[in-house]
Amino acid sequence: MRGWWREFSGLVLPTACGGCGRPRTALCARCRAGLLGAPACRVRPAPEPAGLPAVYAAAPYEDAVRAVLLGHKERGALGLAGVLGQALAGAARAAAAPCGRGPLLLVPVPSSRRAVRARGHDATRRIALAAAGELRRSGTDARVVAVLRQRRTVADQAGLSASQRLRNLSGALMVAGGGARLLEGGQVVLVDDLMTTGASLAEAARAIRAAGVGGRDRNAPEGDGCPGQGIPVFPSAGASHRRRGAGSAPPDGDVGRPLAAVVAAAPESFAINRN
Repeated sequence: MRGWWREFSGLVLPTACGGCGRPRTALCARCRAGLLGAPACRVRPAPEPAGLPAVYAAAPYEDAVRAVLLGHKERGALGLAGVLGQALAGAARAAAAPCGRGPLLLVPVPSSRRAVRARGHDATRRIALAAAGELRRSGTDARVVAVLRQRRTVADQAGLSASQRLRNLSGALMVAGGGARLLEGGQVVLVDDLMTTGASLAEAARAIRAAGVGGRDRNAPEGDGCPGQGIPVFPSAGASHRRRGAGSAPPDGDVGRPLAAVVAAAPESFAINRN
């Protein structure tokens, strides 16, 4: 009922911009440009957790972008799912561009059941569905395959350090029974709304590999995935995120890793052009 009422009220009640609060618009042109105005690019947290996929993000998590994501996730502004899906679609398209093998299979990183109940909706899955629709409308075969599950209770990540988040999530996810079969024949892209330390995406990638997706041995290290090519690199966050960077191949250690896409990442994660 809570989710239904939010959907209904978003249609009939006056709205304000989800980014800046400007009245009578769900998202003003300026805030939309902050979310969609630059090409998605490769991001990397520091420190980078072991096993983190190659992650692409649409925008830094700051200002209007932060307000939009929080409005959708925590305050039930469900009408923002469409534009957030557009941003996630751009990040997923950028992540998978070097591979070009089969349909894009968007795998949401799951929230806890407790968090979903408290919010009244599954924010990441809703954005993933919007992203898949956006990709299909632009001619890319894409679908959401929600096969990840939490196998144990985890603590709230808020306030935890990077190392504490890794310990909190270690071994917490699994692929549901029969889920590995649903991931064959396409390019798996893990998706989430936000990356901060990368702990959630690293654990999701571990669970996918442990299920033997792609024919890999369950205990084998990362190996024969597609090598990245033509990755756009942005040397810093904020205003420099708006400048188009030069293409760059990933370090050797990134070749063959799973792929991931997020709407936003911590601003410092955009500073990956380290020599």
